[in-house]
Amino acid sequence: MSELNAKRDRLLALIRGYRTCAVAFSGGIDSTVVAKAAQLALGDAAVAVTGTSASLAAGELDEARELAQLIGIRHEVIATEEFANPDYLRNDSDRCYHCKTELYTQIEGMAQRLNVTVVLNGANVDDLGDYRPGMQAAGEHRVASPLAECGFTKADVRALAADWGLPIWDKPATPCLSSRVAYGEAVTPERLAMVDAAEQFLRELGLRTLRVRYHKGDMARLEVPLEALSTLCAAGVRESLVARFKSLGFKYVTIDLEGFRSGSLNALVHIATPTASPQ
Repeated sequence: MSELNAKRDRLLALIRGYRTCAVAFSGGIDSTVVAKAAQLALGDAAVAVTGTSASLAAGELDEARELAQLIGIRHEVIATEEFANPDYLRNDSDRCYHCKTELYTQIEGMAQRLNVTVVLNGANVDDLGDYRPGMQAAGEHRVASPLAECGFTKADVRALAADWGLPIWDKPATPCLSSRVAYGEAVTPERLAMVDAAEQFLRELGLRTLRVRYHKGDMARLEVPLEALSTLCAAGVRESLVARFKSLGFKYVTIDLEGFRSGSLNALVHIATPTASPQ
């Protein structure tokens, strides 16, 4: 705990030095810890900003509002317009770049009204080694990553969240719904609604860690922990699962025998051709 406490103190000191800040707040574990740190360090000089669109899963906005209220931080909700951008809809491997560019541009446009000078995100050290084009957008908009700067790993973030009594300290990662669509397949609100409803169905079966990936031809590829594979194949469950998914619009339902793994669609990055050049 001494090492974690030292990182916590560096985090609070770093954010205190900003004097004012806006936190890009999804309600996930990383941005929640940053929002809590910002509130502790800056009080009313910090604000959390949540972007909403068709890519936000059901219930996530309500949870973000509840967390902001629990933390005691000012909270703003904005409607982002990434679905008006053809480069985003095309879903090349740089899709996240366009999404984050839209979010950070909107927050920058609110900066004067919110009386903030710095935008913070929830990137941690573990994120820096993954394929994350959204980090390029962060760099272009001078968005700070205080968790990464202070050496926080994902495990550190969860440990600090638990120490602070944040109820989502063990919440599975919940990236946007668009991340479920295979690169090269168009991102549409209709497809995301199919994925969202399918994942809600799996949660009703008692699963917490899961993904429903959308592939060409309206095919669903289910990723769950290896120990849960037998649950999905059990008598009665398999039939009801297939029926539910087909009622949502999926033509094929498959189970990935490798099990759940975050970012598995990045294996397809090499087949996609980014079309937008950074500004």
